[in-house]
Amino acid sequence: MVETVVSRRRSKRSYDSLMRYAEFLGYGEVHTKIDEKTGLKAIIAIHSLRRGPAIGGCRMVTYPSDAKAYEDVLRLGYMMSYKAAINNLPHGGAKAVLIKPAVIKDREAYFEKFGEFVNELGGRYITAVDSGTSPLDMDIVAKRTPYVTCTTQRGGDDDPSPLTALGVRRAIEAAVKFKLGKDSLEGVRIAVQGAGHVGHSLIKDLKERGADLVVSDVNLKALQHCIDDFGVRVCPPEEIYSQEVDVFAPCALGAILNLEHIKLLRASIVAGSANNQLAHRHYGTVLHERGILYAPDFLINAGGLIHVAVVYDHGDLARSMEQINNIYFTVYDIFEQSARENRATSEIAEKIAYERLHG
Repeated sequence: MVETVVSRRRSKRSYDSLMRYAEFLGYGEVHTKIDEKTGLKAIIAIHSLRRGPAIGGCRMVTYPSDAKAYEDVLRLGYMMSYKAAINNLPHGGAKAVLIKPAVIKDREAYFEKFGEFVNELGGRYITAVDSGTSPLDMDIVAKRTPYVTCTTQRGGDDDPSPLTALGVRRAIEAAVKFKLGKDSLEGVRIAVQGAGHVGHSLIKDLKERGADLVVSDVNLKALQHCIDDFGVRVCPPEEIYSQEVDVFAPCALGAILNLEHIKLLRASIVAGSANNQLAHRHYGTVLHERGILYAPDFLINAGGLIHVAVVYDHGDLARSMEQINNIYFTVYDIFEQSARENRATSEIAEKIAYERLHG
């Protein structure tokens, strides 16, 4: 009996905390679907509809608890709104999380049920591929709803990493032009933290353009993959921050730009694919005061979102590539505004996104 009461109290605290988190992030809608027959436990978090129907991927992963799944979907949906707004997409942000069961007995029935869930929302949410889902899964979802993209007929790709890497590479090129006055990446020294899917794609792009690279990763297998493919220099993870380079590209975990790491940086530019790189939003100002040019992460890592939104709206792959390439001009304008107003780039980017969301 005591265990049951304690468990209920813990659940209540988690629920209250998540509600406060949703309110703090300015959420509009959070929906849940449970289907015992298929094993579906799904959450769709629609952060904003002010700019248009909300769009965001559907991820299916294992979570240690339902509370962690709710926290993840809230954080990711919020981020999608800001990515869409700063890149001027006519969409709000959302995310779907499927709490992966131990066994999916019938994958087709499972995703058909998820498609029905999406359809019940009447077009307020458009779903797409994310971690743990594929274009073939989206084909199944499309049997039950038109509010889906990334199907095999609509530009679906199992790996969106090259699209994310493209936007980051264009941002690095803009930063190198603005800060160093160089029109190419030839000979530019870049430290890449993280050699996973996006990091690997980015390293490939940078290497092809003549950059001088040093790479770190705690995953030795991923690191070896980059050594074998590109012949890059490597360093221990704890030494990546203090490398004497022009650009530091964080492509792994978030919250890595804390005071300790910022003090170690010898780069004059920070531009990478990792989400939520600033351990505290004030650290954008710290970077600015130290003369380090920061390319806001939620702007430059939005290549995947841009692709799925443009393909859904226009069915045009070439147009999606063009808009991802335009990250160069968006981030360059922010660099110029930062210099004029002597304000952190992160502050400017957040203000632009906020005004587009709430204006």
